[in-house]
Amino acid sequence: MRIIEAQEIRDIVKRLCIEANRNLGEDVRSCIREFRGRETWPVAQDVLDKIITNFELAADNQVPICQDTGVACVFLEIGFDVHIEGDLPAAVDEGVRRAYHEGYLRKSLVKDPLNRVNTGDNTPAMLYLELVPGDDVTITVAPKGFGSENMSQIKMLKPSDGVEGVMDFVISVVEAAGPNPCPPIVVGVGIGGTFDKAALLAKKSLLRPLGTVNSDPYYAELEGKLLERINALGIGPQGFGGRTTALAVAIETMPTHIAGLPCAVNINCHVARHVREVL
Repeated sequence: MRIIEAQEIRDIVKRLCIEANRNLGEDVRSCIREFRGRETWPVAQDVLDKIITNFELAADNQVPICQDTGVACVFLEIGFDVHIEGDLPAAVDEGVRRAYHEGYLRKSLVKDPLNRVNTGDNTPAMLYLELVPGDDVTITVAPKGFGSENMSQIKMLKPSDGVEGVMDFVISVVEAAGPNPCPPIVVGVGIGGTFDKAALLAKKSLLRPLGTVNSDPYYAELEGKLLERINALGIGPQGFGGRTTALAVAIETMPTHIAGLPCAVNINCHVARHVREVL
């Protein structure tokens, strides 16, 4: 049995929160540059150039890429053979608290959804725990801005809706979102499970490095078809038109009930922040 002190996780969460907000992952950078090379609409080219300049300046000056430094979504994959010594949720929150204070990151959480008083420290974190084989702890921090989160939707489709129903729903969500989530976007899709599991699948799909596809060839092909249809909408970067509405579509699935076909779409803006470390 491996023992890990909760404070070790606290310190890593703090560092990853700051890093994610200042340094866009190379997978996202490369993807944006690749789409810039394909774009033919001059206005879209100009917008993408400004996006590239923005994330380069953020990294060079170690300042946030975006003013919305997001809700701190923290995913922990904890090995069966690991014992966490200490209060794990409190340690994660303390890591977030220190990061948003010491990193000069905007604090965006309110204490109650209807009594909207700021918590003052961007806690609590949205904490997701998963038990996995082994004696490691994998920590993924993905700050999620709400310009894109607000555009996400879930729908309980009928089994008879099939793949066409899923595709039509995904396209309708992106079309309704329009320029609001700061395109180009990354589209996470969760299919199956239950109402809540589908939403979690969609959010977890956004953690996949851009440029990778679903391991199942059927869903990899579906990702490609959806990306093509989304980019044919002509919304374009920041809604000014062009071929680059989405950078990627990521689908995750799980078994579901014979009577249901849950489908969730979680949209992320082009600042697709996700940083991972194995402890």
